[in-house]
Amino acid sequence: MTLDLAVRLTEIILGFAFLQQSLEFLRARGIEQKLAFLRVVLAVLLIAGVFPLLIAGALLLTSVLLIWRFRGPYNGGSDAMSVLVLLCVWLSHLAPSTLWQEIAVGYAVLQLILSYFQAGWVKLVNPEWRSGKALREVFGWSAYPVAHSLRHLSERKALLFFASWCVIVAELLFPLAFLNQSTLIAALICAGCFHLANAVLFGLNRFVLAWISAYPLALWFQERLVTLL
Repeated sequence: MTLDLAVRLTEIILGFAFLQQSLEFLRARGIEQKLAFLRVVLAVLLIAGVFPLLIAGALLLTSVLLIWRFRGPYNGGSDAMSVLVLLCVWLSHLAPSTLWQEIAVGYAVLQLILSYFQAGWVKLVNPEWRSGKALREVFGWSAYPVAHSLRHLSERKALLFFASWCVIVAELLFPLAFLNQSTLIAALICAGCFHLANAVLFGLNRFVLAWISAYPLALWFQERLVTLL
């Protein structure tokens, strides 16, 4: 995959991510609603590929305004990830040379790798994750909007113990997927399914597109890495 294609695909997915975020704000009032209308237009233009440098810059500016308004990312990690990837894509358009373009895009991929590995490490050192208790609490009585029909899963201790370790091992081994394109594609499919499952089970829908937007960059990065080794 070429760098230009990877950036374009990322812009399209990011456009849908910002469109999703902005539609949620349309029912707000005041400055949030005005920003939401503006961001809907900008997101559509980003998807269409119209003046990507200008549009990505404008989306970044509105993101900063929302961060200032809410004293931090409104939806935590998912908003932070989408802004980070957008910033790297915007910088790649500003870059004076191919090398700087690759550095900007490579930084986004590095953050993607760290996001999974760090999440796995935090779970590994947490005894409640190692025992499966953390997942039992998530299904049993957490604030996540788990369907009542799924609450009974909190009693399946063996199943949730196995699921906990599957998540821990998969997240910790994610960096090794970059050693081979086939393993990376498999890892990205698994990670994408993981985010989809979290959206369906726990309502964490913003994380899906925020993380998947970086996947084209990861595929380009792996190919570039092979040429350097």
